[in-house]
Amino acid sequence: MKLKDFPKEIRQYIIPGHKGKLVYRCLSCGSEYDIEKLLYTCPDCGQVLLIYDLNFDRLKEIPGKTWQRIFDYRKMLTIPALKGIYIYHEFIGPTIPLETVVYLGEGHTPVIEANSFLQEKAGVRFYFKNDGQNPSASFKDRGMASALSYIHFLVQKEYISDVLAICASTGDTSASAALYASFLQPHVKSAVILPHKKVTPQQLSQPLGSGAKVFEIPGVFDDCMKIVEVMSDSYNVALLNSKNAWRILGQESYSYEIAQDFEYDMNNKVVVVPIGNAGNITAVMSGFLKFYETGVIKDLPKIIGVQSKHANPVYRYYLEPDLSKRKFIPVTVKPSVAQAAMIGNPVSMPRVIHIVDLYNSMAGKQKIFFMEVTEQAIMDWELLANRNGHIACTHGGESLAGLVAAQKLGLIEINDTAVLDSTAHTLKFSGFQEMYFENKFSAEFKISPNTDLVNSPVFIHPKDLEKVPAPGKPLKGDDFHRFVNRISEEIAKELNLKKVRKE
Repeated sequence: MKLKDFPKEIRQYIIPGHKGKLVYRCLSCGSEYDIEKLLYTCPDCGQVLLIYDLNFDRLKEIPGKTWQRIFDYRKMLTIPALKGIYIYHEFIGPTIPLETVVYLGEGHTPVIEANSFLQEKAGVRFYFKNDGQNPSASFKDRGMASALSYIHFLVQKEYISDVLAICASTGDTSASAALYASFLQPHVKSAVILPHKKVTPQQLSQPLGSGAKVFEIPGVFDDCMKIVEVMSDSYNVALLNSKNAWRILGQESYSYEIAQDFEYDMNNKVVVVPIGNAGNITAVMSGFLKFYETGVIKDLPKIIGVQSKHANPVYRYYLEPDLSKRKFIPVTVKPSVAQAAMIGNPVSMPRVIHIVDLYNSMAGKQKIFFMEVTEQAIMDWELLANRNGHIACTHGGESLAGLVAAQKLGLIEINDTAVLDSTAHTLKFSGFQEMYFENKFSAEFKISPNTDLVNSPVFIHPKDLEKVPAPGKPLKGDDFHRFVNRISEEIAKELNLKKVRKE
């Protein structure tokens, strides 16, 4: 749609014109720093940072209803920079010029309602938001589109050059970082650090295919994270984990899309997200708060963060009802099928604590809740979801298990509608499905297959069928007809089919 064809009253807003003034702000000491330099922690006190727009209040001068129309009409544009997460440019990166935006097809992932059978089993109306349909097949692309657009901006301005982007990962972050960095070759190169044998083969293949330098080390994600933190402090590298506040900005788009998908009506809505390094739940809360402050939405939805019992430091922190007694204690993680969430010391925990308090305060009551689920529940609900038309990953199973647990605790009301985050494509974690079907989980997972959910191929070769086709050796004539008929009969027997009588 051409600009001249948009309604006159919003035409001036369709191409972003807001002049944001972004700064890094420390959550501990409140110090602010210019964004023209890569920063991950406060130079004064070492705490994590968030990015704030000092001109944000100007966005409130545009009525919320007008913002809704702006975003809805922008969907008709053919400008690549405004087709992805930067359709919400004023809220995500108002200092990033459109010509430096890196767009690879991320964002605007589908929201799919569960069928009646699955909703009845869960006890609540719900949808999956399939973030596995992003370019690298995970939600991480939202943050990488933001972080790499920012790096592209710095390169174009000649503030930096010869960038080596680096990250620690359990799989999805490395795949996304390598993909987006490869788009900016030769100005940006990438390296990823992974825990040895803790990443699925499908995930490992992605950064390798994108040309990243891949290093595997002993230990778990938390060990990898410490290494990249030391490297970002000691060497000229760009850190791409969610410690990078630009990642948080990009992931806020998840909230904006949900609001838009439900026509900006967040009344009686519940958003369920798995928690790993805690960047995603930080972004989801922050995004809804921004839309609420500017009147784009009138209600703040409930948000439920979910963790496995094998990696549950955030859940444990909020078990203590007395705010004055809460103390964050990292945990030693155990193996989990929710591999990306297997993090015992989340980098974004200070952000979570800060924004949870703000969110509940602005809502006027508790709207943020945390749930703990078993590995068994994660696998069972993932497989059941996928048997009913979804492409949920193990983290999507974790979200569904968390929703069911919250419903049983009475946190979900009868009129609530939930949106569940399936963070990646199920094919990335197909190995866990195979282990479930073949009952090959080690004892530490505490997972036993439910026979109703187990599935495996059936080999059909009747003993009385001597001649069968082979590659390069097809059957012909009577031999081929006998092969087709016997195989058809055996399959029909397996399926309990009855022959149709021909009139």
